[in-house]
Amino acid sequence: AHMAPTAKLMRILVRVAAFARVVHRTMTSESVPCRWSEPKRTETPVLKLYNSLTKQKIINKARKNHLLSAYKAKVHSLHDVISDVEEALQVLREKVKTELDSDKKAMLERIVTRVSAALTESKAATDQEAAKAALIPVAEDTLAVWLDAKHGAEVTDYSIFSALSRHWENEFHKDMAALNVLGPDVLTRVSEYIEEIVTYVQKIVTNGYAYVSNGSVYFDVVKFSSSPDHTYAKLVPEAIGDAKAMAEGEGELSMGAERLQEKRSKNDFALWKTSKPGEPRWPSPWGEGRPGWHIECSVMACDILGERADIHTGGVDLKFPHHDNEIAQAEACFGHNQWINYFLHSGHLSIEGCKMSKSLKNFITIKQVLERYSARQLRLMFLQHSWNATLDYSEHSMTEAVQLEKVFNEFFLAVKDILRRHPPGVGGYTKWRREEKELNTKFETSKASIHEALCDSMDTPLVMKHMRELVGTCNVYIAEVGGKSPNTLPLANIACYLTNLLDIFGVLGSGNGTGSLESRIGFPCTSSQGGQSLECVVMPYVTVLSDFREKVRSIARDQKMYSLLKECDVLRDEKLIELGVRMEDKDGLTVLKLVGKEELLKEREQTKQMELEKQRQKDEQKLKAEEKKRQKEAQASIPPQDMFRSQTDKYSAFDEQGVPTIDAKGQPLSDKQLKKLKKEWEEQKKKFESRST
Repeated sequence: AHMAPTAKLMRILVRVAAFARVVHRTMTSESVPCRWSEPKRTETPVLKLYNSLTKQKIINKARKNHLLSAYKAKVHSLHDVISDVEEALQVLREKVKTELDSDKKAMLERIVTRVSAALTESKAATDQEAAKAALIPVAEDTLAVWLDAKHGAEVTDYSIFSALSRHWENEFHKDMAALNVLGPDVLTRVSEYIEEIVTYVQKIVTNGYAYVSNGSVYFDVVKFSSSPDHTYAKLVPEAIGDAKAMAEGEGELSMGAERLQEKRSKNDFALWKTSKPGEPRWPSPWGEGRPGWHIECSVMACDILGERADIHTGGVDLKFPHHDNEIAQAEACFGHNQWINYFLHSGHLSIEGCKMSKSLKNFITIKQVLERYSARQLRLMFLQHSWNATLDYSEHSMTEAVQLEKVFNEFFLAVKDILRRHPPGVGGYTKWRREEKELNTKFETSKASIHEALCDSMDTPLVMKHMRELVGTCNVYIAEVGGKSPNTLPLANIACYLTNLLDIFGVLGSGNGTGSLESRIGFPCTSSQGGQSLECVVMPYVTVLSDFREKVRSIARDQKMYSLLKECDVLRDEKLIELGVRMEDKDGLTVLKLVGKEELLKEREQTKQMELEKQRQKDEQKLKAEEKKRQKEAQASIPPQDMFRSQTDKYSAFDEQGVPTIDAKGQPLSDKQLKKLKKEWEEQKKKFESRST
């Protein structure tokens, strides 16, 4: 998570530090003595931001991409491709058999099914080139794993690794810019820190907390844990020895059968690893190799922030082993027992209630999200979830965010319209009535509540709740007195306050400037005219048009010129919508809102669909009523002596009036059954005779 370093947000973060002790207690076990002390402050703390774009699996991915591209570049017959895919698919089937994770196993089974179906279609195809072109994309992932197993060790062009990293680094920055996330103060890359990593690892070895084995260097967890000056796994002490967590955190770096033989303890983790064939490598005192996963972050963070850091953030899934190992490395290197003062962990991200995982093919990209929703809406969705709780991205959560955006936007537009009709100036300083006093009391209460919520571990869901309630109070005020004699200054102050909060949260996208009061309220509209907002440029003209339209309507009503009134409605409902202007006629007043063409067209289409749906339901109810009436009439036309005779699946004998006496199985009906059937017969007789008369 990245937080814009504005002055107000910095003050918030400083206060958050006071609550970090509570957060810290949730990360440590009461049964394990974990020394942690409140850092002494001699000056205002400064938050430094750094961003490390590193992924352990980038090596495998880059190599697979390289081999797959080379495979596609070669000329293959359909027969050869089918043969290769079948061999690759067999490897995948074997992997399915040994996979223990149920989610991954299900995902692999789906891939097997999809590739198998594509193989069957390819074998039956008559157009071999078309079949080959269709098969390879479906089997890409399967082929890539197979190719890497066969030829991965032969890769010697190590530039492919940095090329893939830079590609995704650039994509990452594009996505962050699209979401209005400010860039980091410092950007670090592991490949640029090899010398520092080697020095750092050597210092840990010298201090006695790491050992060399077969050209690799491992952190000695037992030695570190036994030291009276250190505690291992401060964040998740109960995870020590968790093989699954270690496997996810270390993988082939130190958890393979070969690697386990090199370690003194299974809990030891790699600081430096000898490179296998096909992997990037750098020189070191222990031989050519590459850094371990955890050491990268410790080294780069310490290089920028020094031996100690105030705040460290990250995902909750990285607590153990990654963050715990980062802490151990830094403390082993520098000889102290508190590298980080405050550790803040963000919650998991799930998709429609399911864990988001690229390995499970259950993920959605930022670009895909922004095709449907705006960055503003996505940020509002984030703000409605606690930063340290699981965040569920779903249709429901995004619908709530879109609705919240509309609540804020409609309020801002309404206040701007009031400001245009009642400019503040000296005339804006009117005597406060009961309504203004109550509004101001709510404003002060809301500000205090919002401040308290932000200080309480940045409780943004509660902040959004208070902000929405404040908007609701303002809307009630506008409805009661705002249309006729509003006091514009209280409304403007509240609107500016809410706008400023949304700006701090990065929701606005761009600053609203320091111009007129109206221009400092709400979501910004862009314009190329002298840096002015689009609203400031356009609305004076729209206001003149609105005033002219209102005079025309008044004359048309007096003279009963209905065709002219209709044209005024067309201007409101069609022409201005095409220009992105919403015109609302309310209680003798015309409210103007610059909303945007696309949004208004969407609203108009939604209104049209709602009207069509309403008419459809009305027609459906009418048809049901007619059908019910028809059935009633048809039922009434049946003579009572015939009403049961057609039910041969229930009855086999009837009396002279047509009332059943024997059921379909040949059993006489009970007195209770006969009484009920006789009653139905009497009712039918009345209906039939009534129809006849």
